Amino acid sequence: MSTSIYDVPVKKISGDDASLAEFKGKVVLVVNVASKCGLTPQYEGLENLYEQYKGQGLVIAGFPANNFKSQEPGTNEEIQTFCTTNYGVKFPLFSKISVAGDDKHPLYKLLTSAQPKAISVSEVPFREKLKGYGIETNADPEVLWNFEKFLVSRKGEVVKRFSPDTLPDAPELVAAIEEELAKE
Repeated sequence: MSTSIYDVPVKKISGDDASLAEFKGKVVLVVNVASKCGLTPQYEGLENLYEQYKGQGLVIAGFPANNFKSQEPGTNEEIQTFCTTNYGVKFPLFSKISVAGDDKHPLYKLLTSAQPKAISVSEVPFREKLKGYGIETNADPEVLWNFEKFLVSRKGEVVKRFSPDTLPDAPELVAAIEEELAKE
């Protein structure tokens, strides 16, 4: 069997060594986040989702990334302060990593190989919206943009992937989370 997401070393936003193994038995929503993006207000929805479902075993794992138009330029400390001050974020945040390209973090190599294509719940796919703004996009299986969401089962399997413009309260995402939470 290949490497598990639980085996990939990561760092907490504080700089301490960590891994997603601390969330074994929980449903994890892994999200690459950014502070200066049009989608940044999703932090509020992600925190609401976390607060609503954490008692049932949901964890949201935020990974700041500066891969898209330099929309996450801050240091880990600045990112932590921004998230706490502006959005009251209490879900776990990790150190800034690369989620695409030649220096892609091993966690994101694993996530994108497990789920090479994101589910789009919009009438107009987000890739088309970005192209409309003249933005060149990554081809699948690369992460398209900030706030792409990977849903991981209680067993550590990457079961779904949602496009960046899928809002945290989108019925399709909430249903997928509830379905995984219902499994033991």
